[in-house]
Amino acid sequence: MAEGGEREELLSPPPVSPAKRLCSWPSPRAHHPRGSPGSASGEVGGVGGSCLLPGARPHLQPESLLDCAAKTVAEKWAYERVEERFERIPEPVQRRIVYWSFPRNEREICMYSSFQYRGGPSAGAAGSAAGASPAEEGPPPPPGAAAPAGSAPGAAVAGASPGLGAGAGAAGEGLPFRRGIRLLDSGSVENVLQVGFHLSGTVTEPATASESAMTYKVAISFDRCKITSVTCGCGNKDIFYCAHVVALSLYRIRKPDKVKLRLPISETLFQMNRDQLQKFIQYLITAHHTEVLPTAQKLADEILSSNSEINQVNGAPDPTAGASIDDENCWHLDEEQVKEQVKLFLSQGGYYGSGKQLNSMFAKVREMLRMRDSNGARMLTLITEQFMADPRLTLWRQQGTSMTDKCRQLWDELGALWVCIILNPHCKLEEKSSWLQQLQKWSDLDVCPLEDGNYGHELPNITNALPQSTSHSPEHVPTACARVDALRSHGYPKEALRLTVAIINTLRLQQQRQLEIYKHQKKELLQRGTTTITNLEGWVGHPLDPIGCLFLTLTEACRLNDDCYLEVSDMNESRPPVYQHVPVAAGCSNSSESYLSLALEVALMGMGQQRVMPEGLYAQDKVCRNEEQLLSQLQELQLDDELVQTLQKQCILLLEGGPFSGLGEVIHRESVPMHTFAKYLFSALLPHDPDLSYKLALRAMRLPVLENSTSASDTSHPHHMVSVVPSRYPRWFTLGHLESQQCELASTMLTAAKGDTVRLRTILEAIQKHIHSSSLIFKLAQDAFKIATPTDSSTDSTLLNVALELGLQVMRMTLSTLNWRRREMVRWLVTCATEVGMRALVSILQSWYTLFTPTEATSIVAATAVSHTTILRLSLDYPQREELASCARTLALQCAMKDPQSCALSALTLCEKDHIAFEAAYQIAIDAAAGGMTHSQLFTIARYMELRGYPLRAFKLASLAMSHLNLAYNQDTHPAINDVLWACALSHSLGKNELAALIPLVVKSVHCATVLSDILRRCTVTAPGLAGIPGRRSSGKLMSTDKAPLRQLLDATINAYINTTHSRLTHISPRHYGEFIEFLSKARETFLLPQDGHLQFAQFIDNLKQIYKGKKKLMLLVRERFG
Repeated sequence: MAEGGEREELLSPPPVSPAKRLCSWPSPRAHHPRGSPGSASGEVGGVGGSCLLPGARPHLQPESLLDCAAKTVAEKWAYERVEERFERIPEPVQRRIVYWSFPRNEREICMYSSFQYRGGPSAGAAGSAAGASPAEEGPPPPPGAAAPAGSAPGAAVAGASPGLGAGAGAAGEGLPFRRGIRLLDSGSVENVLQVGFHLSGTVTEPATASESAMTYKVAISFDRCKITSVTCGCGNKDIFYCAHVVALSLYRIRKPDKVKLRLPISETLFQMNRDQLQKFIQYLITAHHTEVLPTAQKLADEILSSNSEINQVNGAPDPTAGASIDDENCWHLDEEQVKEQVKLFLSQGGYYGSGKQLNSMFAKVREMLRMRDSNGARMLTLITEQFMADPRLTLWRQQGTSMTDKCRQLWDELGALWVCIILNPHCKLEEKSSWLQQLQKWSDLDVCPLEDGNYGHELPNITNALPQSTSHSPEHVPTACARVDALRSHGYPKEALRLTVAIINTLRLQQQRQLEIYKHQKKELLQRGTTTITNLEGWVGHPLDPIGCLFLTLTEACRLNDDCYLEVSDMNESRPPVYQHVPVAAGCSNSSESYLSLALEVALMGMGQQRVMPEGLYAQDKVCRNEEQLLSQLQELQLDDELVQTLQKQCILLLEGGPFSGLGEVIHRESVPMHTFAKYLFSALLPHDPDLSYKLALRAMRLPVLENSTSASDTSHPHHMVSVVPSRYPRWFTLGHLESQQCELASTMLTAAKGDTVRLRTILEAIQKHIHSSSLIFKLAQDAFKIATPTDSSTDSTLLNVALELGLQVMRMTLSTLNWRRREMVRWLVTCATEVGMRALVSILQSWYTLFTPTEATSIVAATAVSHTTILRLSLDYPQREELASCARTLALQCAMKDPQSCALSALTLCEKDHIAFEAAYQIAIDAAAGGMTHSQLFTIARYMELRGYPLRAFKLASLAMSHLNLAYNQDTHPAINDVLWACALSHSLGKNELAALIPLVVKSVHCATVLSDILRRCTVTAPGLAGIPGRRSSGKLMSTDKAPLRQLLDATINAYINTTHSRLTHISPRHYGEFIEFLSKARETFLLPQDGHLQFAQFIDNLKQIYKGKKKLMLLVRERFG
């Protein structure tokens, strides 16, 4: 790569003969001959091309020597130096210098009155590479020029008026530049006067529905083709010039023949005698006496005083005479407004589009750098000062939290711009030293944020990135790429291209050396299967974005010209670019190559680099974002034969690259995965080289960080080929995203391999080996199923079997782990198996214990398999239905044995049509009843048995359920109450014996008075034994509460009422008194059932009055109701 000294030499453009250059320009006199009235009257003679209609071509005539000299002097020298150099300057010469001192290029006006100026290819690399016409482009600016002079006025109009004026979309309509053009076109600019280096005029804003017309006075000072100050009556407060300043400036550029031009006022005063001067001053004071009289009197007093300061200085100031030699020559930039705007945007914390506004300001800095405007560095300094003063920096440091991603992205761009400025090829050493001191000063502040990633140690900082010696060792790649960015940013497209090509050639040599190294290490590395070799510093996601920079530089050189490409606003929707092959400049190693193929090659080399995942959430996220950004740019390339060849060649090199390639056979376990990159390569290569595309995508499927760990032997005997990463526990914050990309790659391959059994089998094995997330494998299974079963064509059995295989793997993975989607997964698998066919259903039924829980197997799998819908879907004949039902019954009994609590009922349901199996299932339920089954489960099975016509079996199960139940006195809304009432009704319907057997269980288990009284009432309404069981007869007599078995139930009910009454009275409140009286009324109904019941109830009430006599109000209510 070139050394520093050689590089400086390369940056100087080749000398151009002045005579040849000047003769190719249009003459400013083409339309206004020297003797024209316009010239004689003192008005500007006109700039030929500036007054032409857009698209018209002027007559090509040589410029006069006076204009040639005046243009150069006006651009390079302060007027004070001209006055010092020559004792007397002829008035025609003064006029031409003053005339040519105003800015000549509308691009510069646009730059200070709008968002980023998007120059098309003609403004950058492509214009140089494609060989734009000098007549259209103008001469190349000499190195060090503060701004390229718009020496070809025709180009200024052609490039500004139709391009900037008309080419901008509706999004730019409100910008000052567009509004200024509208004001100019509508004739709103009047009274334009140029006095020396001062331009003034009035601009009228037309009336609107809400406001009347307003006229503003505008004044502009300029020097050496730069506007140095602006004043407007509108009081504009913004970074940009207001529309009125724009309108006046464009009037001067486009209509110079209509501008009255006078020499600086001091020259006019010099020509006056004493009487004329006195008359001039008195008239001036009279015209503005209210404004200038105090100032005039003060100056008069000072001049008359011999000792005053004003008399110690020779001469007097002249605001129209241009800048002095010592004045800094730069465009007017409102520094206070820059600070205020940045402060405002930062305070909004990324909301309301503030991030976009700050990015627009960064773009404005880049635009200034490209125009070689010193305000670029000045504006960036102001922005940086406000960034350092952001109060959130202190807050984040105190709280120990990291800054937001949006904020960190802005800081990244800030750093990249400073790298551009420091690496400015035309920057003097004293300037660099000054910048470095300032950067070090900011860096030493406590609030200065630290980089999040590995780059702090391995990446040379800005100081070290500068050439410190003349050694011939290759330069650090990202720093070399930063130099390319600096060349592009400072308007050196040809040199940027040359350096880019040199870097790519160096990377090719490095790639070849790495291949040689790997050939000698291959056997050992393949035996170990892992490596400690990797790059600590990845080029993708790097703060300097080296690959993106090289790619952009090369593709800019290949971009086709677009007439509508010039824009005022960066908010317009951009169209996809169109590229063409541009041969690499002669003198390169392979001149048959094109810049476009080099762009593709370097992007593939960079993204295929094997590098370690950086530390920190932001750095890892940046790797992903940068990769996606590069891939989106690659997808804009239309792959022709030449690009396909480049793609194939680089993919083969990546596959053979060993540990130096992310797609090599052996990689480090913490290597950044290649899934997203490989997905692009697979899709791009597939139509041209299917075998290579599948080989590459299958190689990229791995995710070593989840598959293995570095053994001790690897770290104890490292191979120092690039860098060595010590064994540690990695923290991959983006792991979820990376796994999803791995899944996307697999899905892309599955879709492409539809119908190809061999390829599908290989992909399936890769998925099963490398993907470790059950939810992602399930997604792949679903994707494969959808592709295999399109609604508009026949089913693809090969892909359908892959979907089933993946589904079975998901079942095995999630069988013993909690997964909230488990039921969905089980249902989907049964659907998939049904689509595959009956054998698949039989298979999952027979091997259920490796795939499903007993509950899932009985309630979902078996139930669905024998459903009417499945039989119709598969069009099964009788033997097939029987085989499926037999498998389902076997499964049901196995599940019932393993988990009777959950599966007994399902087993009974599945075995209904087979007597032997049904009996076996019933016996399992009875055996389990004494164990862990709940009363709810037993009641459910009991009701099922009754429904199936087995009342005695139902009674047995209900009795077992009753023995498991315990209903307290206050549980009158318990869900088991309905089951108790149903069990009692069942026993009552079976006969007196069954009722007598159940009542002791009820008395023991139920202590709620209202439930007991409800049971008692139901038992006395009808006679027992009405179930119609064969061999039994009903007596038809109602049962008495005075005799067994109801006497026991009655006593239990009365006791329950008494106990409940005392319990309720212990904590009763007045608002529950009415409810309590109603409760006593229900109790009285039960008390009155036996013959002596009224006496018992009266005794009960008397006891209450005695015990709770303190509750006078309540007892009063009791007396009122019950006496």
